[in-house]
Amino acid sequence: MEKGPAAANPDAYVAGLDGWRRDRVEALRAAVRRVDGLAEVIKWGHLVYLSNGPALLIRAESGRVLLGFWRGQRLRDLEPRLKPGGQYEMATISLAEGDMIDAAVVTDLTRAAVGLNAALGDPTKDLKKEPSA
Repeated sequence: MEKGPAAANPDAYVAGLDGWRRDRVEALRAAVRRVDGLAEVIKWGHLVYLSNGPALLIRAESGRVLLGFWRGQRLRDLEPRLKPGGQYEMATISLAEGDMIDAAVVTDLTRAAVGLNAALGDPTKDLKKEPSA
């Protein structure tokens, strides 16, 4: 993905998108924002949702929209399409044009991610934690 200047705020990030990517980001964002206790910010050039540390992200790229959870490896029972990778027990779902995810599933995943951060603390503070099986 080519990186341009970072959006000034989450609304500007969404406004800078078009077509199916904008539609998908708007739908994901609406589902995520149904969960209380999250701060929505632009961090690392995309939408990041914070609750006792980073909980999840939404990132639009040229050919996909990525929905990622810092402790996503612990959430695979809620959504088997979560693909493990990276640090912090990260797992992501890659949505291409035409791919869908139910809004209720996104809200459930978000609620679970917030709960994990509440119970376990900021996921970026402890790299030694092992993902649950």
